[in-house]
Amino acid sequence: MAGLRLGPLLRYVDPHGAATVWVETDRPGTAQVRCADGASGASRTFQIEGHHYALVPVSGLTPGATTAYEVLLDGRTVWPPPESRFPPSTISTPAAGDAELRITFGSCRRAPNLNGTDALDTLAARLAADPGAERPDVLLLLGDQVYADAVSADTRRWLAARRDPRDAPGAEVADYEEYTRLYYESWLDPEVRWLLSTVPSCHLFDDHDVIDDWNTSAAWLAGMRATPWWQERVVSGLMTYWVHQHLGNLSPAELDADPLYAAVRAAPDGTEALRSFAARADADPAGVRWSYRRDFGRTRLLMVDTRAARVLEEGRRAMLDEGEAKWLESQVLGPAGACDHLLIGTSLPWLLPPLVHDAERWSAALCAGARGRRWARVGEVLRRRADLEHWAAFPASFGRLTELIARAGSGPGAPASISVLSGDVHHAYVAQPFWPLSAPQPASRIAQLTCSPIHNSVPAPLRAGFRFGWSRLGRRLGRALARHGRAGRPVLGWRRTGGPWFGDQLMTLTLRGRSARLRLDQARRGRKGPARLTTVMERLLTPDGSPDSIHPAETRH
Repeated sequence: MAGLRLGPLLRYVDPHGAATVWVETDRPGTAQVRCADGASGASRTFQIEGHHYALVPVSGLTPGATTAYEVLLDGRTVWPPPESRFPPSTISTPAAGDAELRITFGSCRRAPNLNGTDALDTLAARLAADPGAERPDVLLLLGDQVYADAVSADTRRWLAARRDPRDAPGAEVADYEEYTRLYYESWLDPEVRWLLSTVPSCHLFDDHDVIDDWNTSAAWLAGMRATPWWQERVVSGLMTYWVHQHLGNLSPAELDADPLYAAVRAAPDGTEALRSFAARADADPAGVRWSYRRDFGRTRLLMVDTRAARVLEEGRRAMLDEGEAKWLESQVLGPAGACDHLLIGTSLPWLLPPLVHDAERWSAALCAGARGRRWARVGEVLRRRADLEHWAAFPASFGRLTELIARAGSGPGAPASISVLSGDVHHAYVAQPFWPLSAPQPASRIAQLTCSPIHNSVPAPLRAGFRFGWSRLGRRLGRALARHGRAGRPVLGWRRTGGPWFGDQLMTLTLRGRSARLRLDQARRGRKGPARLTTVMERLLTPDGSPDSIHPAETRH
């Protein structure tokens, strides 16, 4: 009898009664989702590297309703498990019209949950304990869902039993099978497994899904490609991302039009088709698009790949290749008045602590030869050692994104708010940009909203460094570095209007009509009992709240 190995993950849900549910099974078979309201769907599994998966399309859901569901394999119920301590997994279909939308987001989750303060675990515990608690309509996971280069002690022992840890890449994952271990360790956590079965999720990769500082520079990439293990690592990383994360980002219509998905499902074993695709994606990133768009009523979400789509050649460096940049522009500018809120999900923040931003501009200018070859070598060393590879390290792309956001936020049909949602930097903050008085002023309320980590350690020196990066002295030091690198004048300024906050945390945007409210919750351990989510900040973003007013709270949920 077929069994459920991983999942279910509720991925796509739309107001027209359609959804998708992802599962991994332990053998080939037919996966079926059966809902209490009569909606259902079924799909045969497909095979990759000896593993069996299905993305089940569900149709016939009632708009604006919530229904429990179960998963069957070859007619036998395998979810929910017998004697589950969690409520039934449900699918909530959004209602048409001006309904409230809650989007919870964050990044950087290392498994397993060793210190008890995993923000996803605590969110799941809160929802499971109180069925009436406010729950997200969608969860955005903005990168580093798995850490291929920093595995747990249990996984290190598992790797050592599988191969000689003295062989490269040592205590890091090397191939597809080892990647699957990371997903089991992360998604079989009982609380997280239930949460992902009942809250739809949108995913995006960042560097640790493949390797720390993935695609920092052309020199970095050349060095990695010279190693004997890199090709298998990156291909396996892209393969497992496609299977475990990317497929669920797509709508049923997009899946039906996807030739790779069709080829994988049609073949007795889809491994070679997917492996060939992943190898091409690594060799020619411009030929593949990992970015995607989701519309939630009058809210538009754009999830933007800022890792694989890079152009690394000095003199042409860009965060996004030209095709990707034009796609983003077309989605952002779209028809005037198409959305009330525009959300741009990018794992890497657009607006950083000013010192970090200027250090990245400085390093980029040095590497481009602004102060000669010797300084260019220094710039490359600094870029790699200090992780100077965010939007600011690609100055032309930073300027292009800034201009694009300003254009989208101007004119009579502008959204009420434009929010850039990011993670990566292991702290949370809110930053508000401002343009020179001589420039046209956007009508939209624009903000950088950064939230990280969901579950990871933040050493004291790193906390001190980020605090200094936001300080006046740090800002002055950054300006001095930029002047040394002849990096030119900044295209805009910004100020921190919230944070920095450190800890395992999640942000939630609540959108209704043209209003937006932001909340930050942290997982905190009490003197007795397990960790609980504590609201440490709540504020209005638009329209009637001051963008500078932070309303701290100590409300326990």
